[in-house]
Order: sequence, then structure tokens, then C-alpha cells
Amino acid sequence: DVVQDDAQKSISALVLVTPALTKRLVHCCSTGLSEFGLQLQHGGAAVSTVETEVDRALPAGTGFYFVDPSVIETEAQRAIKPEAIALGVFGGICGLAVLLIASQIIGRQRRFLIDDLGTLRALGASPSALIADGLIGVAGAIVVGSLLAGAVAVALSPLGPLGPVRPVDPSSGVAFDWTVLSLGMVVLVVPLSAFAVISAYRTARHLSEPIRQRSHERPSVVAATVAAAGLPESAVMGVRFALEPGVGRNSVPVRSAMLGAALAVLVVIATVTFGTSLNTLVSHPALYGWNWNYELESAEGGGYIPEHEASQLLSRDPDVAAWTGVYFDSLRIDGQTVPIIGESPPSPVGPPVQSGHALQARNQIVLGATTLADLHKRVGDTVQASYGTSSTETTLRIVGTATMPAVGPGLGLHLSMGTGAVVSDLFIPAGVRNPASGPPGPNAYFVRLHNGASPSASLRSLQRIVSALDSDPNAAPMSVLSVQRPAEIVNYRTMGSTPALLGIGLAAGAVFALGLTLIASVRRRRRDFAVLRTLGFTGRQLGSVVAWQSSVAVAIGTIIGVPLGIILGRFLWNLFAHEIDAIPAPAVPVPSVILIVVGGIVLANIVAAVPGRIAARTPAALLLRAE
Repeated sequence: DVVQDDAQKSISALVLVTPALTKRLVHCCSTGLSEFGLQLQHGGAAVSTVETEVDRALPAGTGFYFVDPSVIETEAQRAIKPEAIALGVFGGICGLAVLLIASQIIGRQRRFLIDDLGTLRALGASPSALIADGLIGVAGAIVVGSLLAGAVAVALSPLGPLGPVRPVDPSSGVAFDWTVLSLGMVVLVVPLSAFAVISAYRTARHLSEPIRQRSHERPSVVAATVAAAGLPESAVMGVRFALEPGVGRNSVPVRSAMLGAALAVLVVIATVTFGTSLNTLVSHPALYGWNWNYELESAEGGGYIPEHEASQLLSRDPDVAAWTGVYFDSLRIDGQTVPIIGESPPSPVGPPVQSGHALQARNQIVLGATTLADLHKRVGDTVQASYGTSSTETTLRIVGTATMPAVGPGLGLHLSMGTGAVVSDLFIPAGVRNPASGPPGPNAYFVRLHNGASPSASLRSLQRIVSALDSDPNAAPMSVLSVQRPAEIVNYRTMGSTPALLGIGLAAGAVFALGLTLIASVRRRRRDFAVLRTLGFTGRQLGSVVAWQSSVAVAIGTIIGVPLGIILGRFLWNLFAHEIDAIPAPAVPVPSVILIVVGGIVLANIVAAVPGRIAARTPAALLLRAE
């Protein structure tokens, strides 16, 4: 109930009853036991050995399959894997952003103290003393901040785990995962402390240089171009303030502002690109194995569809472009029980191929990526395959990998995105493939429609075909199935808007940092604003200077952040798709990117409102008299 995919929803629920009631049911209502549960003394390590012993004990040709509990565990892992990967990816982005923003703050703090350090240097302080001064405070702030981050993580632990396993998770309340907490603190403390030491060293070295070498500032070429273009004075000064850091006590960390803006845009673009690619995956079933429109299924995938009659009816349907009849079963491949789709190669309809090519001959096999990894094989290698208790093994060459659809009648024969194989249906014995008690034919048909065919009209037409086939008293009940989503797709909604909200929160933090940078810039350049006010700048013009400064910083950050965000988002999505064995098809949301760029410029002007008011109220006479 927690990790089921769509294909399993049609399977009847299991009901556990007492041993006494079981005996009564066996005597009155059952023809015999069809399943046996075995508890092994040596756990999962003995599964292969026990399967081999059962193979030898049963008569040749006996149809059966094994269900290893690891199948259930694999399904649970598949259900939570997309969410875990997505949150892990976002956690990595957040960690990088935290390190960059904190590094900016550390560097900015050292620059703000440069006047005091210069005074200490003039009084005879050594470079080592300059490095030590203030470094202890910064290191203490890093340690305290990391401890606070750990405390917040512990406080938020009752919110986890997220996703479909939360209702059945045995843990509850506050959790202390010291491995994760300690590792996270180390990741914060070590790089930031190292950066603090490097920043302090560079500051001390800078103060040790002659004043004439430190007082030179290269003017901005862009600001000169803007001035030559005849733009308003407020625009020229705003561009200068955005690009020229200044010297001495008037120096401003302009690179930090641009880096913060680039980081905010990068995070938002990467998050939107990742989210759009996720929506593309969910809305395109072929990317997760369902490479057709409908499936005609017989008796929950375990019965048989009359092949001759079904082929005739499908060929007459004008909306049907192609179809393939398939069987669901399992093979022993290199000692492992693997669920399979049996088809007659080459088939017009089949699972989407990830690498190599589709099945073209009887001596070939196409595997899911997870199954390929479990077998420790590569495309081009060979495997040994056998059916049931048969001792005859056939050598098959692996010609490709495919994203398997979530199809099959039960756990033992159930395929998933990365698990399963496609082989020739001739590997299934004739007596199992077409028993004498029913009409010959496959377990299901994969049906692909013509482009432009109406889904509703086509569905009604296929339902009429099923009704015609059901009229045969020897045929098993049949149904028409639309897209059967695997557990990874069914449970993707459990992520909800969490990554998007976290991305917005991180971007908001970067915007807040931009606002603080602008306020610091206004305060550091109070003398410049006082001079401008004395030369006739009005309060509105001074506010316009700050707005231009903010817009230029965000524009440069956008130019850097947008392509990097798209590259990062596509890279993370390809990595994500590979991990869940989906067909990688990253999508770039061009309209959203345009809106983000425009919104970033608008937001830059909104953020500049407060520092603009501070600049407009600069007491020119008081400051210049102090000078």
C-alpha cells in the first residue's frame, strides 16, 4: 500500500488470518497451496543455493518462480529514491551557496576592519598580529554558527522522513544522527576557517604594501562607455559604484554583490530547470518505459489473449499504428531470477532503449540498467539463461539496455524501470506459453496509436475489441490499461513543492544579502554621496544612483547565473534520470527563464529602495565638515 506502482494496484490485497482459520479455508475453499514462505537460516546469502535445490527437487518443466523479499525492499527504495536524490542535489546546492555567502561575509568583515588594522600597522603591529586580530572572532562565529545549524537540524528532524514511508516509519520525534551532524559541521567549519585564514593573510599583506601601491584604482571601462553614451549622471555614477570597488575606507565589496546576485539566479534557474525536467518526465510516459498508448491485458497479466482473433481486430482498427504481443515470466540469468518480457523479435513496439539496440534475434537479450549492474555485465557481454527447473542453459548476448515498464502479473514476474529483461518468447516452454486449456496467445498486447488519434475514441474502440474477445467462453477476462506508472513516478508528488520552496528560500537569502551589500555600500561611500549632493544631486537622483548600482550588479549576476544555472540544472537532471533508470530528457523552461530575468531586474530596484532612501538623506555638510 505504501510503495505500490499502478501495475500492482490491480493485484488483490493480502489478508493475514490465524493458523486455525487457514486450515479450515484449505479444507473447504482451496484446491491446494500455491505459495510457500521459507525462512532461511543464513538470510539472503543462501537464496541462490536454496533456489538451486528447489530446482532439482521439482519435476522438470514445473512452472514456478521465486519471490525474494529483497524485491519488496527494492521497490521501497525505488519509491523514495527520486525524493532522496532530489533533496540530496538541492542540499548540495544549498551547501555550496552557504559556503559562498559565508565566504563573502568573512571577506567583507575583514575589509570593514581595514582602517583599524591600518592604524595597528602604523603603530608597529606585525603581519602575524594583524592576522590574529579579528581572526579569533571570525573563527568563533563560524563554530557557533555551525553548532546552531546542527541544533536547527535536530529541531527539524521530527518533520522527517518525507514521502510515502513516513506513515510506517518506526522512528518518531527528535532524531540525533551524529554522523550526519558532525560531517555537516566539519564541511562548514573547515572550508570557512581556511578561507578566514587566507583572507586575514591577504589583508595583512595588503596593509604591508606601500600606500602608493594601494591607492591606485583602475577606472571601469563600462562606466566610461556609459558616460560617453550620454546617459544621465545618476546612471553613470550608479555604474561606477557597481563596478569600481574604491580604495581605502571607501572600498566596497562590489564583487560580492555580483557574486551573490549570480548565485541567486543560478540557484533559481537550476531549480526551475530541474523541476521542469521532472514535469516533462511525468508527462511523457515513454521516458519511464511506457512506450505505447494502451495495454490489452488478460486476467491481470496471467491469462492468455486469443492471438488470431486479437490480431485481426487490431489490424482493422484505423487508430492503431502497431502492436506487439508479449508474455510475462521469469528466467534464471547467471543464477539470478529476473522478470522478463517475452516477445517475437524484431517487435514494432517495445520498451525505450537507453543504450545499444532493441531485441533483433533469439540469441540476444536486453536488460534493465539495474539488472545489468547486478549481473556485473556490460553491453556486449554474454549471460547464461535457463527456464525454471530446466538444466539446459542458453548463451545470450546483451545487445542493449532499456527503461522497463512497470508491467507484470505479480511480484515475481513484475518489471520496473531498471529491473527486468526482454528476450525471445521462445524461451518460455510451449506448454507454459500456451496451455491446452485455453486459446493460444500472449498475456498482453502493447498497442501504439497513430499520431493525432483521439485518445478517448481509441479507448472506446479498444474496449469494443476486448468485449469481442471476452465473448469467447475459453478466453480469460481482459481489460484495457492506460499508462501504468512505476513507483518512482507514482510517489514523485510526495516531494511536493519542498525543493521549490527551499530554492525560493535560498534565493530570498541571496536577495537579502544583496540588500545588505547595498546598505553597506551606501555607508562606505557616504563621502561620495555627500560630494554628489553638494554638486547638486537631488534626493531622487541619489536614490537613482543606488538603483542603477543594484540593477547593474543583478544584470551582471544574471548574465553569469542564467547559463550556469541551465548547465547545472541539466547536469543534475541527467544525473537524476540515470539514477532512476529513466530516459534523460532535460527541459529548459524558456518562458520561466525570461520571467526570472525580468523579475530579477525589478526585484533589484525594489531592494534598492531602502539603501536609496539612506543615500538620499546623507547629511552632506556634516560629513564634509568632518572631512
